[in-house]
Amino acid sequence: MPRDYYEVLGVSRGAEEKEIKKAFRRLARELHPDVNDHDPAAEEKFKEAAEAYEVLTDAERRQTYDAYGHDGLRSGGWSPRSEGFNTVDDLFQAFFGGGGGGDMFGRRGRAGGADIGTAVEITIEQVLSGTTEKLTYDAVGACENCRGNGAEPGTPIKSCDRCGGTGQLRQMVRTALGQMATAVPCDRCGGEGKFPEVPCVECDGRGRTAGTREVEIEIPAGIESGQRVRLRGGGHAGEPGGRAGDLFVEVRVADDDRFQRDGDDLVAVLNVSAPEAMLGATREVETIEGNREVEVPAGAQPGSEAVLRGLGLPRLRGGRRGNQRVYFNVVVPTALSEEQQELARSLEQTITEENLQPEAGDGLFSRLRRVFD
Repeated sequence: MPRDYYEVLGVSRGAEEKEIKKAFRRLARELHPDVNDHDPAAEEKFKEAAEAYEVLTDAERRQTYDAYGHDGLRSGGWSPRSEGFNTVDDLFQAFFGGGGGGDMFGRRGRAGGADIGTAVEITIEQVLSGTTEKLTYDAVGACENCRGNGAEPGTPIKSCDRCGGTGQLRQMVRTALGQMATAVPCDRCGGEGKFPEVPCVECDGRGRTAGTREVEIEIPAGIESGQRVRLRGGGHAGEPGGRAGDLFVEVRVADDDRFQRDGDDLVAVLNVSAPEAMLGATREVETIEGNREVEVPAGAQPGSEAVLRGLGLPRLRGGRRGNQRVYFNVVVPTALSEEQQELARSLEQTITEENLQPEAGDGLFSRLRRVFD
């Protein structure tokens, strides 16, 4: 069921034609392809608005619609003229003299430069403190000879005599909606309204040249692998008067044999011998800030852990640091000598069921969950 035309345009049933036109132009700005490429439904929404506009600005059709609704219009043989357009650009051209390549009133905008993407690899220590990285990459930049205006230095930039400096040529065209005035970019100046009398010899009047660029980019502490840092204006230069694109730098954190990262925490594994696990021990473990002592408690089980608080990584937006979690990997000795085997047999004969009872909440499945989590 089609929506109510007054609801589509957001006007009351008693709205005057001037108010209806104003509402339609506002909607057209919101639904223009240049600002709505993220909304796949924008084209249908504009066609719906164009249909409502077509009916409510025609006195006879509006009267029929007010009395009999959509069925009254269709039964009289009427169909929206917007259905005759192949693309939404054609529809915008019919209403406003402009399409998706310019603005909705036919003025040609100065094209901005494209964005550039690159990547940089940093260490886990640089994640801890943040870092400044120098990057070298290829980019189109403003011509140094003409400073981006396209004119040979010392020569003037003239106002276009064909369009009178407006950058537009107006003409009357017949469309499916009747005769309308349109504005198209001037073919003499390309819509700029001016042009260099003597084009720059370095860039042939384009105002841009390709080259290599070096920049320094700040990478904040706590950043995670795959996140991006944006440098505004670091991309390709636009046309004279247009904004430059942006540089997007993907940060990749290099693998570290000592740790695995888990959010703000660092996770390490410490191999301990079976006697150390049984009797307890004090061991050194490597951290991001040097070696630290860690206590292996007597009766430590495989997969149990110790926590070194505050020795993890900082949060990206500030706040306290995470922890380092040290998991104990109890190593069962192999290739025992005869003497060691005899000692092991003597110990085994003294083991009772009480020695094999796990601590509360530290059964096999609990330990497995900790290891795999």
